[in-house]
Amino acid sequence: MPEPEEILRIAAKGDGITASGRFAWGAAPGDLLLPDGTLEWGPHHVAPVCRHFAQCGGCQLQQLDEESLAGFVEARVANASSSQGLGAERFLPPHLSPPGSRRRASLRAESSQGRVVIGYREARSHRVVELAECPVLAPELVAILPHLRKLLIRLGQGAGGGAGKKAAKGRPGGKHAHAKLAADVELTLVDQGVDLGIKGLAAEGLAATELLLDFSRLHGLARLTMDGGYGPETVWEPEPATMTLSGVAVPFPPGAFLQATADGEAALVGAAREWLAGCATVADLFAGLGTFAFALASPEVKVLAVEAARDTHMACKEAAARAQVQVHALHRDLFRNPLLPEELDRFAAVVLDPPRAGAREQVERLAGSTVGRIVYVSCNPSSWSRDAALLVEAGWRLAEVRPVGQFRWSTHVELASLFVRD
Repeated sequence: MPEPEEILRIAAKGDGITASGRFAWGAAPGDLLLPDGTLEWGPHHVAPVCRHFAQCGGCQLQQLDEESLAGFVEARVANASSSQGLGAERFLPPHLSPPGSRRRASLRAESSQGRVVIGYREARSHRVVELAECPVLAPELVAILPHLRKLLIRLGQGAGGGAGKKAAKGRPGGKHAHAKLAADVELTLVDQGVDLGIKGLAAEGLAATELLLDFSRLHGLARLTMDGGYGPETVWEPEPATMTLSGVAVPFPPGAFLQATADGEAALVGAAREWLAGCATVADLFAGLGTFAFALASPEVKVLAVEAARDTHMACKEAAARAQVQVHALHRDLFRNPLLPEELDRFAAVVLDPPRAGAREQVERLAGSTVGRIVYVSCNPSSWSRDAALLVEAGWRLAEVRPVGQFRWSTHVELASLFVRD
């Protein structure tokens, strides 16, 4: 009869794995995988904190205690580093964001069995799991969900996803109440409160507009935008929505990228500040709203913030001008038109925080530059390690790595790294 096998580690997608290569979902290191496929909990297995765990696809690792969760985050980055032979000289313990700290979420809203469901998709399925709670998200974002469901019921009663006749009359019931509804919901906690964006649902007519305004006013929204297929249109914004970055209030375009938690942002920014102390000129590539640019700029430090998204670039530029800080914003697509070595040579240091695919084209130019220090922030250890290998091959040293787990209980891992050239 087969013997029970111990779960030795957690693989990249969240499954536990034994020495023989057997996989088990929902396992923790030290669990025993029994011959019938069930688990006998070990010392690192804890009860999940959310009722939706194992059904909702948002979290994969709520069964891990704090020690093994930190170990997973660290291992993801360490394995990516060792796979490319990067030889990190210093590897710091991982930083984990606390529960209830996620300040942005992308959810799905759909009609299901005569009611509207808002949540994440079920694991390995397109089905949406209705969120009755979410210990990951900031409480302000969770609190709006039951009220949003009622709003969407009223807006989704017309054909084609618009606010039809029933919605226009403000009647949630009737034969149109179960009309098919499908929309994407973006929630962000900005300086003024909750920024709500609804995509894929039109709201036409005076009655629908009044319904949206009343909802926004009643629940104190910072902003409400609707996108029926032609881009977001602002319905409610009593004062311009902003996100404060290192003391600078930056205009926040609908749907703009933002670090998932303020806590994680502070960890990443703190690393960049520490590593680049004394560098008088810095290029911030894939700068976004200026998360690193505003943190690094000072009367003694000039920063070039390079970003491809025009609305985000303009927000950074406007904020820098208003705050009168030494940040110069440049609109440029670094995938199609990366900064060349001769342009990079003007800077003492470079920060880059690219999308998940990495920044191979830009890193190839960086490898041939005379820049003294590079801080590479990544949300994908795999693409980071491939890019990092180019730098190491060109003579750079990977001086330090700091794993960051902003997406608590998920397999999504981030990191900050420092490359130096002697």
